[in-house]
Amino acid sequence: MIRAYREFVVGVRVKKLYPALKHGGYSATGLLPGEDPAAFEKQHRDLISEHCPVGPLQEDTVFGIAGLMWRKQNLGTFRIAEAARERASAIRSEMIPSTTPPLDFPLFGVSSDWSPPDPADVKAATEAPEAQVRKELGENYKFVEMGDLATVTQMLADLEVEERLNTMIDKLLKRLWMLQASKSPSFTASSTTLPRKAA
Repeated sequence: MIRAYREFVVGVRVKKLYPALKHGGYSATGLLPGEDPAAFEKQHRDLISEHCPVGPLQEDTVFGIAGLMWRKQNLGTFRIAEAARERASAIRSEMIPSTTPPLDFPLFGVSSDWSPPDPADVKAATEAPEAQVRKELGENYKFVEMGDLATVTQMLADLEVEERLNTMIDKLLKRLWMLQASKSPSFTASSTTLPRKAA
């Protein structure tokens, strides 16, 4: 249960601490930066005490309910994430110089006074806006690091995958229960007795 809870919490540092963020190892259905892990844990414990799950399948189901309830209650986090990404984009577009030639750049043989900027200058010009983005956004910079992971679109995609997996688990559980029932003594006794016709 604790392991599942830890996996539910989405990490903060993309490059160093949580490389799984780079390839989708975390999902938009988990806790996002700024959300209270203790509040989620309390909600999960409350659901456990209400439903008293027994075994890993029931525990997973209650954990899934807790996650969906949490996401429903905290949809505003996606709006915060979107606003942070939009502001970061605006700061970058205001401060980073263009590395593309102007529209009137001649294509063949005609000389122009435009030349591509020095890569060192571009790097320096990129670092200044990034520092400004970090300073202005503060804690919300985490959403910029996460990229598209903290979006409603990603959450819906994650939920679709979870729904498919749950459907497959349900089918296998039904098959397992049928196989177990077919081997039970009451099932074999009732299947060997032929129904009698009324006289």
